Amino acid sequence: MRTSNKLVVITLLAFLLAGCAAVQSVPSPQENQALAPTGKLRVCLYLGGPTNAVKDPVSGEMKGVGFDLGQALARRMKIPYAPVIHPTPRAVVEAITSGGCDVTFIAQDPDREKIMDFTAVYMDIEHGFLVPSGSRISTMAEVDRPGIRVGVPAGGSVIPPLKRTLRNAELVGSSIAGAVELLRSGQVDVFAANKANLFEISDKLPGSRVLEGRFSVDRFALGVPKGRDAGLVYARKFIEDAKSEGLVDAAIKRAGVRGTIKE
Repeated sequence: MRTSNKLVVITLLAFLLAGCAAVQSVPSPQENQALAPTGKLRVCLYLGGPTNAVKDPVSGEMKGVGFDLGQALARRMKIPYAPVIHPTPRAVVEAITSGGCDVTFIAQDPDREKIMDFTAVYMDIEHGFLVPSGSRISTMAEVDRPGIRVGVPAGGSVIPPLKRTLRNAELVGSSIAGAVELLRSGQVDVFAANKANLFEISDKLPGSRVLEGRFSVDRFALGVPKGRDAGLVYARKFIEDAKSEGLVDAAIKRAGVRGTIKE
């Protein structure tokens, strides 16, 4: 009987603690207004990269690190989740600037820091190059030559470090989804992006290769538009919890992200 009573007490205590944690996780009215002024969490994402959002061609199911973390944030806030999917990182930044969405899960760069405040980084991924089957380019150093056309995600965080790295090659903007056709048709000789995106593209191009090495790193964080300070503390705490509770690792695994840098 004593053992049974002890188990009941432990069970009730666990239940109460879980309930308290759930209550504490709900944002205050001010935080809620800052992060979701329309009453739903509008999360800006770009399509085609597992770091953000990809669609299963058979089931139509959407997944991606940003997609899953956005869903977890909405669930924690106890409000509807409303992902806003765009074709390119540039379109995501434009939507944040115009008020078309509330938060985004994206790589930090100096230009984005002018319009967004960021949480701590939750994922680091190498920047690199992908070449199609039959390419004579075998090293990163061979990319920077006159006449070489390098595809990039339009408005992508890869562009600033590329401009510092390349002196002779030409950059050609595209969507992640459009990279396959650009490489297959020969409209570009190389595609540059974070390696999670490059491996995703490579899977659709038999014989293509992600070159060894990296020229910079994508540092992914949760971005909140400037002026929404009331919600920033809550967003930062969410990312801390998402890392410690294994939500980030689970999202990375579900999306099949490759090219991450372990701390």
